[in-house]
Amino acid sequence: MAARLEVDPGSQVPPYEQVRAQLAAQIDAGELSPGTRLPPVRQLAGELNLAVNTVARVYRELELSGAVVTRGRAGTFVADDDDEHAAKAAAAAFAARSRALGLTPERALALVRTALGA
Repeated sequence: MAARLEVDPGSQVPPYEQVRAQLAAQIDAGELSPGTRLPPVRQLAGELNLAVNTVARVYRELELSGAVVTRGRAGTFVADDDDEHAAKAAAAAFAARSRALGLTPERALALVRTALGA
């Protein structure tokens, strides 16, 4: 992996969210290009001193947002770059930030509707 990941154990942000946000930002910035293979879950968990399930959750959430794809035993890869991926990544980042701010899903959606002019 090109960029470094760090987890701040003293942060109020959960470790999985710290790692997810860092990976998403690296993908969005092009530091991790489409097709880049991410480290296996166990390896990354060991490097970051996190539980395997924590890193598995990171990869699951990144996959749900369209940022990565899992290809079975071949591993997890940065998804192909396209406009829909960028929109999914932005939506996932907004959702995470809204949760961190304590917004209800209804309020967050209302803000999006206002921003879209709908």
